[in-house]
Amino acid sequence: MTIARKMANWATNLKFEDLPEKTVHEVKRRVIDSIATCLGAYHSQPAKIGRAKAMAINDPPPAATVWGTNHNTSTELAAFSNGAMVRYLDYNDTYLSLEPAHPSDNIPAAVAVTQNARKSGKDMILATVIGYEIQCRLCDAASLRAGGWDHVTYGALSTALLAAKLWGLSEDQMEHALGLAGVCNITTRQTRTGQISDWKACAFSNAGRNGIFAADLARRGMTGPNEIFEGPKGLMNQLNIHGVKNVVLGAEGDFMIDKTYIKFWPAEYHSQSAIDAVLQLRPQVVGKEIDNIHIGSFEAAVSIIGSEPEKLRPTSRETADHSMFYCCAAALVDGDVTLDTFKQERLTDPVLLDLIDKTKIVENAELNKGYPKGIPNDVTITCTDGTKANKRVDFPRGHAENPMTDEEVIAKFKRMANGVISDATAEKILKQAWSLDTLDDLTPLFSFDVLD
Repeated sequence: MTIARKMANWATNLKFEDLPEKTVHEVKRRVIDSIATCLGAYHSQPAKIGRAKAMAINDPPPAATVWGTNHNTSTELAAFSNGAMVRYLDYNDTYLSLEPAHPSDNIPAAVAVTQNARKSGKDMILATVIGYEIQCRLCDAASLRAGGWDHVTYGALSTALLAAKLWGLSEDQMEHALGLAGVCNITTRQTRTGQISDWKACAFSNAGRNGIFAADLARRGMTGPNEIFEGPKGLMNQLNIHGVKNVVLGAEGDFMIDKTYIKFWPAEYHSQSAIDAVLQLRPQVVGKEIDNIHIGSFEAAVSIIGSEPEKLRPTSRETADHSMFYCCAAALVDGDVTLDTFKQERLTDPVLLDLIDKTKIVENAELNKGYPKGIPNDVTITCTDGTKANKRVDFPRGHAENPMTDEEVIAKFKRMANGVISDATAEKILKQAWSLDTLDDLTPLFSFDVLD
């Protein structure tokens, strides 16, 4: 049995009734969080470009909705445009393992295919669990980042399988869908290196678009390369991800979505514990002159958001929210990190730049041991009057070990919705999302009016 066949067999046999109530509830929370991040990004440049591309195509029902409109487009383009909106702010959920990822990136693909297949909310919930499971288990199995590849490579596979499940493909067809998705969607990590571009918002949504396309081809009878993982030129050998051969998929209530994290602050996840620590230290140092800030951290954080020269002088929102230097400086000055933190005029604020120049981020072997179970950042702020304040945080608010409450998820949604949709529309979305497992049609949940 190939690894792809093993995944296909698992997905074929998994039923909605196999999902614990806590897992169903978690999907509802992630749908609310995804709509929230979509709304927060709705007027961004990548969102506008993605919507324009999707809305250039008119597909009659069954089709998929461009979120925040009444426009029906192709399934693939809906996944692409909606996925870019969910992802742009870097505020959607996260999973950290050998490979980091943002597994709610799977949700726009699951919604689009659910609509196309005329399936129900229960079907969409099941497909979402499948997407999370495949992506997160692959992240547990092997690092793509270590070889310079991007985590969205796994996303083409997860979205292909969730789409195949929604379209009711056979095990044979699912195996072919994984072959078709895996052979041509190997992506480089340049997406997240140096000064970061608009494309970061689109990297997974493009993988999702291609995963859906692969499943659709398999649905129509196209075969895909055999042994996509373990073949002599397959993903394991070409990307050096041999740990994938040991992948174990969820059973008996053990599903990966329950182990992922909703973001409390709109910044790259490895910075969340540092932000948390700075905010806890702030009352001890506010009003004092800062001499230096020392952040002990772990390899992934230092490599991704704490070492490149571009992170010391970010020139775009995308780079700033991937700079632990910038995020911690803003947290110390403002007492929070919000969407306003990353407005263009803040990027050149001399107060922030001065604090950045006083900040050192250093990899610590002891902290490396705490990752990826936690994201340990140890922050020490020293003031010119001799005051020294220290705080280590391993599990920031929103982590699976320190989860946000439903009320906090709702509050985040309402912050992102404010000024983008009416209060009445926000309440309607929340009511429908909490009842997702009772919906026969998802269209009313995602076809909402955006304020001018």
